[in-house]
Amino acid sequence: MTAKTILRKNIGLALGGGSVLGSAHIGVLKAFDEFNLKPKGISGTSIGALVATMYAFGKTWKEMEKVALELNWLDVSSMSLSKYGLLSNEKLGKLINKQLGDVNIEDANIPLAIVAADVARGEKVVFRSGSVAKAVMASSCIPGVYIPIEINNMLLVDGGIVENVPVSSLSDMNMDVTIGVDLTSEHQKKKPENIIDVLVNSFHITLKNARKQQSQKADIRIAPNLSKFNIRDTDQIQELIKAGYSEAKNVLEKQFLSEEITVN
Repeated sequence: MTAKTILRKNIGLALGGGSVLGSAHIGVLKAFDEFNLKPKGISGTSIGALVATMYAFGKTWKEMEKVALELNWLDVSSMSLSKYGLLSNEKLGKLINKQLGDVNIEDANIPLAIVAADVARGEKVVFRSGSVAKAVMASSCIPGVYIPIEINNMLLVDGGIVENVPVSSLSDMNMDVTIGVDLTSEHQKKKPENIIDVLVNSFHITLKNARKQQSQKADIRIAPNLSKFNIRDTDQIQELIKAGYSEAKNVLEKQFLSEEITVN
């Protein structure tokens, strides 16, 4: 399949989790914009679910960059008295409603899938309809850190524990080519300063062991080297966007301008 042919095909984009590293997704979307690539379906897990949702509802990478640069930890988190988690991410839901309104997944401009995990049953849950805010909140609930989100009698946590690079969630969208964005291949881990740091680091160590097999399901894999970044410092956002853009541009130049693409 040649580059000219691929541009006429249905492209599915899967955005993986990675906490603050998710800012790199914005850079990936910047590269897509420059190549005039328009995904016909998009899926996301955790921070990837937030970026995928914003994009599916028409937010540009420039608009997302502005939001990301103005955010800090307290904008999306608050202390909790729940026995299920130390923090609440209700503020994340309010942020989504502020940016997009109280919308449903099925109303997106681009078909959208959001991945979470049912912590009671140990099963993957893929949302293709229903409240956007609730689904993204569920997909982003790091176990032990955030209070799980209850939807339809399911107790839901971060989708990274079942599919951190949600390529398979594109399978029923009839995509010709799938592109997976993996942010967790390499990154720094700071020495934990508190229980939240311990839980977050432990969670991402677990994800790292599973992500490679997941992302290899994609026809094209974008995996920026984020080894100099860590998963929680928001002062890295601008550089993370640059790193995501640079790697995506390199991959797309190779795949779309010079080589034939082998579809799995």
